[in-house]
Formats: sequence, structure tokens, C-alpha cells
Amino acid sequence: MITFDQAIDSVMQLPTDQQEMLINIFYRRLMEKNRKEIAADAKKSIAAFHAGRLKPQPVQEIILELRNTLNAEKAL
Repeated sequence: MITFDQAIDSVMQLPTDQQEMLINIFYRRLMEKNRKEIAADAKKSIAAFHAGRLKPQPVQEIILELRNTLNAEKAL
């Protein structure tokens, strides 16, 4: 197995256009992975809602909770 530094060194040896292609490929794959994770989370949430484990909340409460979470993260 190669190390992270070795991988970077290998990529740096490629011509610039191939480095750009590699970046684009990794970016698209990362976005696709993120989409799949979001879709899986959504399916789990929908299933939990239909099973009665989640209850509807007023939008104001959701927004307040999101703001509180963001503020707590900023404080770290």
C-alpha cells in the first residue's frame, strides 16, 4: 500500500492536463458518493417517519434547532 505522500508525489509527476483530469474525476466521484449517502440518509429518515419514530415539527422549531447546532459548532 502506498502512503498519502507517495500518492501525491506520483500525481505531481503527471503532466498538468492529466493532473486536472484526475482532480475532476475525484471530484465527480466524491460528489456521487455524497449524493448516495444523502439518499441513504433520506430513505432511513422516511422509513423512521413512517414507523412512527419521527414526528412532524413546526418549521420554526427546525430552524431554531439548526441555528443552535450551527452556533454550537462555531463556538468550538
